[in-house]
Amino acid sequence: MEWIQAIILGLVQGLTEFLPVSSSGHLRLVGQFLPDSEDPGAAFTAITQLGTETAVLIFFWRDIVRILKNWFGSLVGKVDKKDPDARMGWFIIVGSLPIGILGLLLEDYIDSTFRSLWIVATMLIVFAIFLGIADRIGKEQRELNDLTVKHGIIFGFAQALALIPGVSRSGGTITAGLLMGYTREAAARYSFLLAIPAVFASGLYKLVDSFSEGFNGYYGLGSTVVATIVAFVVGYLMIGWFLKYVSSKSYGLFVWYRIALGAVIYVLLGLGVLVA
Repeated sequence: MEWIQAIILGLVQGLTEFLPVSSSGHLRLVGQFLPDSEDPGAAFTAITQLGTETAVLIFFWRDIVRILKNWFGSLVGKVDKKDPDARMGWFIIVGSLPIGILGLLLEDYIDSTFRSLWIVATMLIVFAIFLGIADRIGKEQRELNDLTVKHGIIFGFAQALALIPGVSRSGGTITAGLLMGYTREAAARYSFLLAIPAVFASGLYKLVDSFSEGFNGYYGLGSTVVATIVAFVVGYLMIGWFLKYVSSKSYGLFVWYRIALGAVIYVLLGLGVLVA
């Protein structure tokens, strides 16, 4: 049963990681409906995200190699420091600092308090409203070449909000991007690139920590690996679909989905069907 549950959770992770609906919130919720009603936990969530971020590495491989090459080149004077890819390298570094620092400072809360379903439901609805407003009033005039240090820092703090399940990493960064005037596709693409350092650092940290504790949680090493592989395959397929979708359509579908899901969680918690 553990393996089947792991596959289900890997599927959920792959389907929701890149959508602005909160993959960690969905894993927390789905865990309640599995036979043993187990919260997969922050460690399991972080490790399976390694699968979806590996999908990002492969999907954006050419972009990533170009960014790294030009960034390193700018350090030794072989590439102009104003080169868009060299600047993108710095923006990703700067934007990754907030979530890295806050993730370490708030680790105990992330592993416990923040995982309350009351918080998940509230964040789903609150940030659905923010996303809806941003999608409606965003001017969509800026592309990634228009990024500035100030915007990079704002993107970084928006991503850090995803430490709270229910917010959504992509949802937070996309909302910030739209409010700053970036196009839907540019905001989505940058959210993918910005997540790479943070997710790999968090996932590897939790992986090492889990090894040191002998994988004492409900999901052992084998089932966690299976979930991660499933998340990778499904996540890779979702990236292309999502970028194509937002290039021509609004985020309205995700806004209403978040609100509906948050409301359902409230009702189920009130009825005692779910345990917060």
